[in-house]
Amino acid sequence: MGAWDLLLTGLVLLLGLCGVLLPGVPGSWLVWAGVLWWALKEPRPVAWWVCVGATGVLFLSQAVRWALPPRRLRAGGDDGRMLAYAGCGSFLGFVLLPVLGAVPGFLAGIYVFERLRLGRHGEAVAALRTALRSGGWSVLAELFTCQVITAAWLGAVFWS
Repeated sequence: MGAWDLLLTGLVLLLGLCGVLLPGVPGSWLVWAGVLWWALKEPRPVAWWVCVGATGVLFLSQAVRWALPPRRLRAGGDDGRMLAYAGCGSFLGFVLLPVLGAVPGFLAGIYVFERLRLGRHGEAVAALRTALRSGGWSVLAELFTCQVITAAWLGAVFWS
């Protein structure tokens, strides 16, 4: 597989990760399609193991998301910026404390946004709880799944 194919796959995965934070964009399915396309072009068996694992993790994620409250966050105004903060926090957490750091990073991103917007700790914590109840857990579940799949793809590309 050539460098351009890997770059294109990486861009599709990045677009999928960003798409998770934008309502109406099929982020998790873009990540899966990127991994599938890579597996179809990559001759090594590890590519198919990553693809099968990604498929299984995505189905598990969908089951978890169906059990959570429906996603009611809007993609405009404060909600769009809040999701940007949450996404950046999740990414930083995922990198600084591999894999497990994504969850506290996501929560910290929302908290920082609300603290800057509202100015007080108590109000920011209450707004964080409201955001999580109104679909934040669903976004976190999908984003975390896509981050794990992307990390597995990166691991397979660099270490095999």
